[in-house]
Amino acid sequence: MTVRVLHVSAALAPSLGGPSKAAVELCEALAARGVDVTLFATNLDEQGRWSPFAPPAVADVQTSRSRWMNGVERCYFDVKWPSRFAFSPDLARAVRQRIGEFDLVHVHSLYLFTTAAACHHARRAHVPYIVRPHGTLDPYLRRRHAVRKAVYDTLVQRNQLDHAAGIHYTSEDELDLVRALGIRAPGFVSPLGVKIEEFGELPPRGTFRALHPETGDRRLIVFVGRLTQKKGVDILIHAFTQVVEHIPDTHLVIAGPDDDGLGSTIQRLLHEAELQDRVTMPGMLLGQQKLALLADADVWVLPSHTENFSLAAVEAMACGLPVVLSDRVNIHRDVVDAGAGLVVPCEAAAVAAAVSRILDDAELAQSLSGAAKDLVRSRFTWDTAARRLIRVYEGICGGATRPQEAAG
Repeated sequence: MTVRVLHVSAALAPSLGGPSKAAVELCEALAARGVDVTLFATNLDEQGRWSPFAPPAVADVQTSRSRWMNGVERCYFDVKWPSRFAFSPDLARAVRQRIGEFDLVHVHSLYLFTTAAACHHARRAHVPYIVRPHGTLDPYLRRRHAVRKAVYDTLVQRNQLDHAAGIHYTSEDELDLVRALGIRAPGFVSPLGVKIEEFGELPPRGTFRALHPETGDRRLIVFVGRLTQKKGVDILIHAFTQVVEHIPDTHLVIAGPDDDGLGSTIQRLLHEAELQDRVTMPGMLLGQQKLALLADADVWVLPSHTENFSLAAVEAMACGLPVVLSDRVNIHRDVVDAGAGLVVPCEAAAVAAAVSRILDDAELAQSLSGAAKDLVRSRFTWDTAARRLIRVYEGICGGATRPQEAAG
């Protein structure tokens, strides 16, 4: 049975990091497994703007024309104001015109025009659809702009979620956090993955240090991610202050784009702690530059207040890095069960103690490193993710009242 699936995402630009990368690589993995995949997205090259006087950055791609890339039909559409809402009448029109070609629609993220349009036209055409919330239903994030979200939920989104064929959660914790909302659509868990072959041969150790001589011979504590409030970067800085007191030969690298203007706050915290010469902030790193950083790292840290999955953490583990995660990173149970990292509360003292423990204990670091690689290979590859989702797709298209089991 060949399933024809339309995936709809707000954007696919590499500069947008994990969510865009996940949509592209998931579609390619499904295509490699024989699924007929089409991927629609806007041409946004950033998160977008609310102001009508600030045009967004857009990708240099042809729009409203199909191209085939790695077995996937990919089509971009022009974004209009408000671009932060990923508003694209052209995309909506294309979904309406072509919806009859597909057995199933898989929609990525919420609170976006692209999601609303895809769900609306799929439902009108009696085509089943799946929604992946991408963590947006987590209580921590729902508190942000709570009134605006409540209105949108009432007018548009809740009805569309209730009538979905399935809600795609990427971890058991993400599903558990959403239960209280009482969404009528059945939920299923299918983790994301990485292209494991990308991490088989890393750049020579010392490559990142050579580009950033301020790191010297110090051991590197690394954070990779967007500089947003939810990532707990302030916790990381306070934790690093404590680590330096115990282990002086350490250096912190905070790599990621400053989406929310948090950079000035970070600089103030570093100045107050007199850590300016102990921290490197190279901005967003992609491709070989990111791999070079991971190759030189000694421990990888993510003290997030909420994280529905964290591809960045999985990439670090694929490189064999010992990781320290907060217990709000929703793959933390997998990490603990596999002995692949240390999990702590979102508290600076706990983060500092875990980082110091790894740096002080070479045997522990080696054990975590090996377990991390094994965990990724066994559970978090795109091929594994594709096989899980294909079972779900076939169950829905075969008339199952609930998505088929996606685990395993």
